[in-house]
Amino acid sequence: MNFIRSLIHMVWMTVTVIPWALVVVAASMFMSSSRLYWWCAAWLRNAIHSGTYILGIQNRITGMENLPLGEKDPVILLVKHQSTWETFLMPAIMPHPLAYVFKKELLSVPFFGWAMGRMDMIHIDRSQRAQAFQKVVTQGKRLMEQGVWVIMFPEGTRIPRGQKGVYKTGGTRLAIEAGVPVVPIAVTSAKCWPTKAFIKKPGIVDISIGKPISSVGRQPEELMQEVENWIESEMRRLDPEAYPATDSESAAPDV
Repeated sequence: MNFIRSLIHMVWMTVTVIPWALVVVAASMFMSSSRLYWWCAAWLRNAIHSGTYILGIQNRITGMENLPLGEKDPVILLVKHQSTWETFLMPAIMPHPLAYVFKKELLSVPFFGWAMGRMDMIHIDRSQRAQAFQKVVTQGKRLMEQGVWVIMFPEGTRIPRGQKGVYKTGGTRLAIEAGVPVVPIAVTSAKCWPTKAFIKKPGIVDISIGKPISSVGRQPEELMQEVENWIESEMRRLDPEAYPATDSESAAPDV
């Protein structure tokens, strides 16, 4: 049954993404970047809703009150990355436009990548690390001044359930350069949408939004360590079955 549901969902996504992407590419010639973003967010909400109705995946969100309230209050979201689910979910639930930092290779993905390329986001060449980070800083500052929040996955890639990747400091370096806070977010999407898997399972995905952490006077490494400690501790609280008890105890941050 899960295979059939997953197949139907994949077909639905394929059928809807093609006309959506073509409209986005055409509309980008005359539509403002802000309006274009919300058009794209509408398709992502459709993707999430179809995941609920077809796959049986539901979202349980806590901590929305921790997000900044001001129209132009800047923030960088640092999110646990387990599957495609959260890449679709975050723009669908956040009150501000988001700008992803992503590798430029995604722009060549038919239809979806073409549409992404028309949006005001930050695509980088990972082979040119110094230039890539400078681009992130320059564009990130500009976007946050406009009320756009920057979103990054500090582990850099999708991490299987119950595992932890290497938390890279790009997000905290940007936060310190721009003088803005970071918000850690834990997501248990792999419970329903396993990493790089075709077959998805019904269930509840928890999204836990932490309190903003100031970047003022901080160092990138120790700020990211605080983010990592919070996210990984929260992952163990939300999804204890995925982590051995001894691992959970040893991973708890010092108080």
